[in-house]
Amino acid sequence: MNAALFPDLVVNGETVPHTVIAAETQNHPGPKGKPGIAWRKAANAVAVRTLLLQEARRRGLSPDPAEIGPGRFETDEEALIRGLLETAVTSEAPIESDIRTEWERDPQRFRSPPLWEVSHVLVACDPRDDRATATARERAADLARRAQDNPRGFAKLAQEHSDCGSKSSGGALGQLGPGDTVPEFEAALRSLAEGEITPEPVLTRHGWHVIRVDAVAQGAVLPFEAVRGKISDAMEKAAWARSARHYINQLVASAEISGADLRSV
Repeated sequence: MNAALFPDLVVNGETVPHTVIAAETQNHPGPKGKPGIAWRKAANAVAVRTLLLQEARRRGLSPDPAEIGPGRFETDEEALIRGLLETAVTSEAPIESDIRTEWERDPQRFRSPPLWEVSHVLVACDPRDDRATATARERAADLARRAQDNPRGFAKLAQEHSDCGSKSSGGALGQLGPGDTVPEFEAALRSLAEGEITPEPVLTRHGWHVIRVDAVAQGAVLPFEAVRGKISDAMEKAAWARSARHYINQLVASAEISGADLRSV
């Protein structure tokens, strides 16, 4: 192994095995043909992790893995690092005037959810079947062109060609809000103005869709009292993240590290 590209990582006298860094590189892609870049990014991440684990053990902390999903728990190392940061990093809750100033900076950011009145034509297929998906797309693309050429005929097109039960109502799906449909379908809704039809079919797990937004009701701007808690939580999390970066930089400044570049974490 080229020592210049892949130097040994030593953190406070502890040499980290190359296998640990190699495993971490999968989380840090680099330009093709330049493995040294991904290695350096991985070495930096591993160096910080090693430093935090050393500090957690120096403080005598014991891991208490938390559940992070149904039946899924943190590793002991993840639990140690979380425990250390919870112990060592603090941040103050934002004051009322700062929360209001953040809201006043752009109240348009805080709206109630939009509602879309939607119709569609579905060409059903199983996306896991490449051949069937390609065939269905050809059919859906033809229907999309016909819908663009004759928007007023959309309901008739759905009645004659859609594979969805909504065909009986001209493809009408009624009102949809955020989270009411699959992500790909919702993303298309967010990109369309009232009266617009998707120029290209949209693929979801149900098949290909030609989508028309019949009407849009943009959410109203919410008053400060309705979003105060959300803004406060976001500001507190941001402040905690800044404090955590500062704490890690302090550990780096007092550590002896070779094989990584941690001048700024």
